[in-house]
Amino acid sequence: MLSSIVKEKIISIVTSENFDDSKVERLSYSYDSTPNFQSLPDAIVSPRNSQEVAEIVKICNEYKTPIVPRGSGTNLCGGTCPTEGGIVILFKHLNNILEIDEDNLTVTVQPGVITLDMTNAVEAKGLFFPPDPGSMKISTIGGNINENSGGLRGLKYGVTRDYVIGLEVVVPNGDIIRTGGKLAKDVAGYDLTRLMVGSEGTLGIITEATLKLIPMPETKKTMLALYQDLEAAAKSVSKIIANKIIPTTLEFLDQPTLKVVEAFGQIGLPTDVQAVLLIEQDGPPEVVNRDLERMAEICKLEKAISVQVAATEVEAEALRTARRTALSALARLKPTTILEDATVPRSELAKMVNAINEIAKKYQLDICTFGHAGDGNLHPTCPTDSRNHEEMERVEMAFAEIFEKAIEFGGTITGEHGVGVMKAPYLELKLGKEGIAVMKAIKQALDPNNIMNPGKVFAKESRKRVVVGK
Repeated sequence: MLSSIVKEKIISIVTSENFDDSKVERLSYSYDSTPNFQSLPDAIVSPRNSQEVAEIVKICNEYKTPIVPRGSGTNLCGGTCPTEGGIVILFKHLNNILEIDEDNLTVTVQPGVITLDMTNAVEAKGLFFPPDPGSMKISTIGGNINENSGGLRGLKYGVTRDYVIGLEVVVPNGDIIRTGGKLAKDVAGYDLTRLMVGSEGTLGIITEATLKLIPMPETKKTMLALYQDLEAAAKSVSKIIANKIIPTTLEFLDQPTLKVVEAFGQIGLPTDVQAVLLIEQDGPPEVVNRDLERMAEICKLEKAISVQVAATEVEAEALRTARRTALSALARLKPTTILEDATVPRSELAKMVNAINEIAKKYQLDICTFGHAGDGNLHPTCPTDSRNHEEMERVEMAFAEIFEKAIEFGGTITGEHGVGVMKAPYLELKLGKEGIAVMKAIKQALDPNNIMNPGKVFAKESRKRVVVGK
């Protein structure tokens, strides 16, 4: 628990209304969206501005009190679970869109802004913020930046880090720094903006962000390609990219996922095929029409049994929504749903899909696979029950092999979910001991007292899912 001195000092900054150490509130913020993983914080604190954040950090640094900055808790890697207690910082007061700058094509926001709210606000002015994580209806911009979130449009437009051009950050000693700005070019010193993006709250607390916008695409169309052969669907992805077409969205769903999503959404998705590709292109009408025609031809050459273009935007939106609800739909099958995000080069996609299926058979598990096929980011998902300890052991072994296969194929252990706690034991597979040493040196230099989201990214032992009480 917090010492009385730390508690009193923090309350003197934020007032008692913005400090809560009741059991109910602590329990509410003891977990995120990671299944079967939980740990109680000592208190919940809601600062009202950047200066209050800085003062809180100074106190916590002096008394070596852990800090976990938290958005909506939609991450899937245990990244906002307070594994070493301390305080959870909420941003419910720092939730404003500060400026939409149409001259410089930027938007400046506080970290607690909901992603979809900001997206709608800039689109009302004919501008576009492409990153669209699956949880965008409830995720916050601060959380997206901490996790470097991706989304369905990542193939063509990139991920969150590609749109973060300036930050205000409270570093672990309580200093407030500003990085970047409304600039098209800036090479003054180390790129601290990029260092902070994806750092999962381990290097500082983001209190403001300036994001790049682009003009809204003129038009978009959506297409569905159906396959009776998983490998043919995966090969179509590689062929589309090899033909120098970069669609906005190129998503993959296998038959088990299709069945569950259709039962959940009831929009008329085919469930008698082995896989579908959901393909979307945006831009000038002539480019969109040309690209869709070429992609349809490629899919048919690669044994697609049907290729259909959505007749209306309502139909297209239903398809996109169905894909976004894949996790929610799969979560209905069993009490526990383990979703991961192994990523490989696009050319290895077919091999990776086959490997996942073979691993599922080996461990006698049901693993549904969907994901951002266009950028090689697959989401193998296993419905299970954490109360079945023997099966959970098999689940953990299966995912360990899936990560090893991804590395073998030139990929990575996570494309967008982050490392947090759950992926930490596998990070060395990707970076090697030398890479881990460099990351630890950066962490030690900025946060010598290890107060910023401790216990994340760098593995201690295994990734076993546990409940930690305090």
